[in-house]
Amino acid sequence: MPVLPKQPLIYEINTWVWLAELSRKYKSPVTLSSVPPQEWDAIASFGFDAVWLMGVWRRSPAGARLARGTAPLLEEYRKALPDVTPDDIPGSPYCIRDYSVDPQLGGPDGLYGARTALAARGLGLILDFVPNHVALDHDWIIEHPEFIIQGNATDLIRAPREFFQSGGRVFACGRDPNYPPWEDVAQLNVFHAGLRTAAVGTLLGIASQCDGVRCDMSILLINRIFRKSWGSRAGREPQSEYWVEVIEAVHERFPHFIFIAEAYWGLERELQQQGFQYCYDKRLYDRLVHESAETIRLHLSGDPGAQHWLVRFIENHDEPRAAAIFNPEKARAVAVVIATLPGARLFHDGQFEGRKVKLPVQLGRRPEESPDLHLREFYRTLLNSVRDSRFRDGTWNLCELSGWTDNDSFRNLLAWSWTGSGKHFLAVVNLAERHSRGRVRMPGLQLAGRSWRLVDLLSGDAFERNGDEMTDPGLFVDLKPWGYHFLEF
Repeated sequence: MPVLPKQPLIYEINTWVWLAELSRKYKSPVTLSSVPPQEWDAIASFGFDAVWLMGVWRRSPAGARLARGTAPLLEEYRKALPDVTPDDIPGSPYCIRDYSVDPQLGGPDGLYGARTALAARGLGLILDFVPNHVALDHDWIIEHPEFIIQGNATDLIRAPREFFQSGGRVFACGRDPNYPPWEDVAQLNVFHAGLRTAAVGTLLGIASQCDGVRCDMSILLINRIFRKSWGSRAGREPQSEYWVEVIEAVHERFPHFIFIAEAYWGLERELQQQGFQYCYDKRLYDRLVHESAETIRLHLSGDPGAQHWLVRFIENHDEPRAAAIFNPEKARAVAVVIATLPGARLFHDGQFEGRKVKLPVQLGRRPEESPDLHLREFYRTLLNSVRDSRFRDGTWNLCELSGWTDNDSFRNLLAWSWTGSGKHFLAVVNLAERHSRGRVRMPGLQLAGRSWRLVDLLSGDAFERNGDEMTDPGLFVDLKPWGYHFLEF
């Protein structure tokens, strides 16, 4: 099976929705074992390194009943899918009954077939791991109640939406301390030694079927955060961190297995130190949505080494669709930003077609939307332009920007360079709705004493520039609102 390269391109697919659409397209049931080869070919043609099949594990029947009967959720479903029916609600893929592939999707044999098909095209496979909670009807509720945070009758009366009763015991619902509990799941006690051993066993089973996992809400399992959330209910705090224990144990058997953390609260570096190869860069996402180029430049000016272990994205199943929150020009500009930065780059099924409806994860069908074919071709060109191994394996540097008297528009620009095997790449993006001009200096590049031919890999335009001027005062750039260059020279 393929080992993911540096700076991997990852494609997230909502598996249930995707297979349902393929079944309608081909007028016959399609599971993971029977996906037509041309569909895998179409995905591979964008140059991805891995596919994240989101939501393959067996969903909880109890969770599905709650998903179909909770009024606020039904209202959310109707906003996304006005003609929703109960059959469109298979339940949340993060309310897991057990870590076996859902029979509706093709079962274990179907996943094996999908992984084989992906590997034949040089693509790895990423799956989900949900460490914080399990479904209300998970076997551990009966067989290992000690793995679950427990309450008492008083808790059940005092906070009936935070606790539930099963088998004569009271258990806590799963939660993020900043939000109301998730009423369809039970909270695991990650301080319990037996639970940690069981989690390793679960992960070893997952690792035998794929090349990496995206770990849901990874931050909640950091010892001090878990202690703050659950206090004495969790018992004595272990000396070692949960993630250090489980990642080291899995890497003993599967040394190349990739761990990706869904990370928030500025804890990316801490999770990297605990063993994760990649962590969500949610702060970059928020700044691309709400803030200026200057704050983004500050965000990128930290430790260059740490930049390589972040996951860049402008949408995923938890965030609004990029086409819904960015105007078309800005959507392209921010896509150039995330695609040309170091780290893993995550793209979402429907992003390339400009889908605007954010689908609740409990739904198994999404509404029809007209595809934006021009946007699709833009993404094809963009992803093809960042596949060069000299780009992936090169040295990344944030560039220096300057203006001149009466010109502060250079502050709207972002720029960085890549250098490897005698080839240079330069990304420059104008993150503003007005024309912006400036000079770009590329630290560490020996450009003086010769002329250079610069080719924009996105537009095909070519420029001849003098290396002395590129060195000092720097390459002159003049970009329209939300304009960009990705130059090879």
